[in-house]
Amino acid sequence: MSSSDERLALRLVRGEETALGELYDRFAPLVHGLALRVLDDQDAAEQLTRDVFAQVWTDPDRWHPEQGTLRSWLGRLTHRGAVARLREGCGDEHEIAARSAAAGAHHAVASLPDPLREAIAPGHHEGRTYRDTARRLGIGESAAKHRMRLGLQLVAGELAASHDVARDGRHGAVRGVRGAVRTGSHADALDGARPEPVPEPVPAAGRPGP
Repeated sequence: MSSSDERLALRLVRGEETALGELYDRFAPLVHGLALRVLDDQDAAEQLTRDVFAQVWTDPDRWHPEQGTLRSWLGRLTHRGAVARLREGCGDEHEIAARSAAAGAHHAVASLPDPLREAIAPGHHEGRTYRDTARRLGIGESAAKHRMRLGLQLVAGELAASHDVARDGRHGAVRGVRGAVRTGSHADALDGARPEPVPEPVPAAGRPGP
């Protein structure tokens, strides 16, 4: 667990406004990007971003280290909120499940530690094999396999922790990541799980106040 997460959380509990600003600057791209992937609506994503940080400010005790990193926890909080709002305006459960699974898979891959993300993301995005990945990273094939397998385990765990992800959609996303890495095939089965640049954060003027 990152000690910086715990220090930041403690400052939020103390009511330090600067801590909220740091939290926003650090994680607003993640929250906004994830909300946008689910809702597919810029205004709705910006509103949810503001609401998520307002929730954290008004109830900073909600996060505990055993829940994972702040990044993972905020991702799950955003994911749940986005799916709930999507469900309010969309009666198509298949579409809701598909968007939820795609956004959850994207967040899970993007949240991996850099060495694991570097091993997995190009693997399913560009159709690379273990050998290709080992050459690209300048490591042995066994190390490449280890990083890719560990990354997949963490992705599966992160998806399983997202309670609002439909069961079939979640398992399908995990199978898609695993299959693409194992076979070196193209990432067609992972549409939505590809790590892309996170959208620009909501302008600072939209930052929720205390």
